[in-house]
Amino acid sequence: MSVAGMSQTSGGTASAGLVLALVRSGQAVTRSELIQATGLSRPTLAGRLDALLRSGYLIEAGTGATKGRPAGRFQLNESAGVALAADLGATNARLAVVDLAGASLAERAVPLSISDGPEIVLPRVLGILHELLAECGKDDAAVLGTGMGVPGPVDFSRGRPVRPPIMPGWDDFDIRAWFASRLSAPVFIDNDVTVMARGEHWRGGAQDEQDVVFVKAGTGIGAGLILGGTVYRGDRGAAGDLGHVRIQAAAGVLCRCGNYGCLEAVAGGPALAARLSASGLPAASTRDVARLVAQGVPEAIQATREAGRHIGEALATVVNLVNPQVIVIGGDLAATHDHLLAGIREEIYRRSTALATERLRITESRLGARAGIEGCAVLALDELLSPRALDKALTARDQQQIA
Repeated sequence: MSVAGMSQTSGGTASAGLVLALVRSGQAVTRSELIQATGLSRPTLAGRLDALLRSGYLIEAGTGATKGRPAGRFQLNESAGVALAADLGATNARLAVVDLAGASLAERAVPLSISDGPEIVLPRVLGILHELLAECGKDDAAVLGTGMGVPGPVDFSRGRPVRPPIMPGWDDFDIRAWFASRLSAPVFIDNDVTVMARGEHWRGGAQDEQDVVFVKAGTGIGAGLILGGTVYRGDRGAAGDLGHVRIQAAAGVLCRCGNYGCLEAVAGGPALAARLSASGLPAASTRDVARLVAQGVPEAIQATREAGRHIGEALATVVNLVNPQVIVIGGDLAATHDHLLAGIREEIYRRSTALATERLRITESRLGARAGIEGCAVLALDELLSPRALDKALTARDQQQIA
């Protein structure tokens, strides 16, 4: 995590929030390193550190939980509060309570149908989150914020899904306002593939990379984009809709979106399952396809490699357009491992320019099913602990103390 270009206070002086961001990232953890990184004088830095220590966001090594470590080094106080994480999929959800370093304190995976609508889904989600809080001895007062991923386009600035094709009843639903009336802490909502990309960028196979494409290949096919180290969502949250890119092999095939020729119509899990089922194999879902591949069934392996080639055809355009450093493949179809990856690599390298692929890595998700929940956690933490948000919180705390 880089803090280059992060906001400072008016006048160009590094704020307390920026100081915490430097410590949190590990870029500067001693007084001398912080002075060098911020340009602050020693007395001014001391004031910033004092505010962070008094608020509980920062602790100094050699005291309290860090006793035994060399004094003079600062670190984020991971126990200063908790964040909630909710990774909602089409038929399942993973929910967690995490500390301020992102470590899971309590976690649960549950079956959940997003098509039941917000009035049914959200109360269940909140109820389970409260159960998890109780498991780790916390209550609502400890919650600083929530990160949530949903399987559809999201207007991130408003916290509302936008015309999500598999989420009936959710279009323009104000998730943020629903939670605001029940939790005092803010809620941040994003697309599920975007949060998976964030998780992989934070703790998975795309760490320290600036330009990342994460592909979720399962029932649907979507992409999460991190460009220049920043999440790219597009104007209406619709960026990364890879499954509805038209490819030659899908010409004349009707897609669930109503158009013809979409990648998803021939390379999505249901399309592969239908093809295998028609040949007499027991395949009703994406996971059935992965199971047959794991069993070494030739027809399943062939179908998966062909799906990889189709995905690679669509990704070749992405590679030529944005020149990523790494493409990470996740989702249920990624469980077929090299069979899917071989097809993807074949078409990308055949159809992309030599320069665009010169240093390109194409790899399977390191986090697997945990990519989404890790992404939801870092979504909440990055928003809550950003310099701007933290400075605002410190100002509000000072005003309360004065009052």
